[in-house]
Amino acid sequence: HPVTEAVCALDLVRLQLLIAGGAPLPPEVHEAVAAGPMGHAIEARLYAEDPALGWLPSTGTLQRFEVGGPTRESPDTSVRVDSGVESGSVVSPHYDPMLAKVITHAPTREEAASALAATLARARIHGVTTNRDLLVRTLLHAAFLAGETDTGFLDRHGLKQLAEPLVGHDALRRHALAATLAGQAARRGHARVQACVPSGFRNNASSLQNATYEVGGDSIVVGYRFDRFGTSLVEVEIDGNTVEVDEATVETGVVTLTTGGVARRYAVDQVGSIAYVDGPEGSSTLVERGRFPDAGDHIAEGSARAPMPGGVVRVAVAVGDTVEAGQLLVVLEAMKMEHAVHATASGTVTEVDVSEGDQVETGRTLVVIEAPTDAASEAEGGPGE
Repeated sequence: HPVTEAVCALDLVRLQLLIAGGAPLPPEVHEAVAAGPMGHAIEARLYAEDPALGWLPSTGTLQRFEVGGPTRESPDTSVRVDSGVESGSVVSPHYDPMLAKVITHAPTREEAASALAATLARARIHGVTTNRDLLVRTLLHAAFLAGETDTGFLDRHGLKQLAEPLVGHDALRRHALAATLAGQAARRGHARVQACVPSGFRNNASSLQNATYEVGGDSIVVGYRFDRFGTSLVEVEIDGNTVEVDEATVETGVVTLTTGGVARRYAVDQVGSIAYVDGPEGSSTLVERGRFPDAGDHIAEGSARAPMPGGVVRVAVAVGDTVEAGQLLVVLEAMKMEHAVHATASGTVTEVDVSEGDQVETGRTLVVIEAPTDAASEAEGGPGE
């Protein structure tokens, strides 16, 4: 209904209440019908889900939720955000994962699509995974702009490609550098001992200071060095490769990097070990790896873990069962959806840590599978067979 309200300049909810109360159809409805639609409106539904992982729902606390605001497009373009969440809201597994409806209205369909893509791209959404990047890529796709949309759009143009992060390889490394500099500045700002001494100060030349981030299953290592006064960045390496940085300035939560003569401004939110970075290329979530490994983080090899919080609705294996890679182990339910957890390798089930009806958190070990030993493999199909 927001699209209809935008192109007809009507408040449909108000009209429904008036008519339900016995009032006649107001004159503005007849006028709107006679005038026809004004301009074009498009609605996008922002969901807490990961399209690249089978639309897996995402839960957690929205550390920041800022969508909409004044548009940077033409003055004839408007943005409307219908949402039931805000910064600090908890997205739980008990409800539908939709966060907001975002609607733009503009004179032409192309302008409405462009404004909606820009609004979503510059939104700051921290704490859960969303379908935002998929929506932006779809809105900017030539086939979508040409009106060639139907239920086969994602299959035809490739969900994998459309769901890829907006932040590419080089941009992600700039994000990691911005997160590193913001973290360094924050630590110096909270220093209680020798606060006047520049970060990483040494009397003699030493190795670079390092920060390592995990993102999307990969790691990024950022090495950096400031001058003796701690004011100028003089050396940067990312993944062992030298990076030329013309200038770097750090304010509270904002890092401006100039590389190749281009200045880019990054907003950085640090929540524990997680750095949320928003910049002109898009947004990223980087998890800083601790300097020393935590023994409590070790997960037994062959473990099947919960990819999301939810309820266990089915346990398909028992201790002692022999399973093949891809075999169903457990079925979870969250946000009105069921998600099957499969074995990633063949072997024997040695532990089943859940029962039907249990509530589990993300990362909880569900089933442990022990791979067959070499001796066992030879006994089953050795040279004498």
